[in-house]
Amino acid sequence: MSAALHLARPADLKVLMPLVAAFHVEEGVPDLGEEARHAALAPLLDGSPHGAVYLIGPQRAPIGYIVITFGWSLEFGGMDGFIDEFYIRPGVRGRGVATEVLQSLGKALGQAGLHALHLEVAHDNEPALRLYRRNGFVTRDKYKLMSRELR
Repeated sequence: MSAALHLARPADLKVLMPLVAAFHVEEGVPDLGEEARHAALAPLLDGSPHGAVYLIGPQRAPIGYIVITFGWSLEFGGMDGFIDEFYIRPGVRGRGVATEVLQSLGKALGQAGLHALHLEVAHDNEPALRLYRRNGFVTRDKYKLMSRELR
């Protein structure tokens, strides 16, 4: 299974929307409705400097997506990123795709100037916690936020 990443553009909205809806259902995210999801995704697909969406796998039939948003952190010495959403279709999980995405994207983002990458994960989501720990994310006890330095 390929974890090839493709920067999503406006033309990818049609294949992205069902993936986002599936992730929200799986994670229990309150349904924003299709219009609100579209409004949240559109700026990122249009090239907003605040974040990016990557399709995972074949561009026309992706197996998932990851959304990275950008910020600035004095604590980490500059630009940082946040994994806002990361979804792999259930039928292809467990094949190393998520690890490949985290490793390749982390390397690319670090080379592009990000100093740290953060994420939130449910306390009881043991498979996700294991995945993130294996890929260099650590729990910050005071904040309940997992971070990975990229430099």
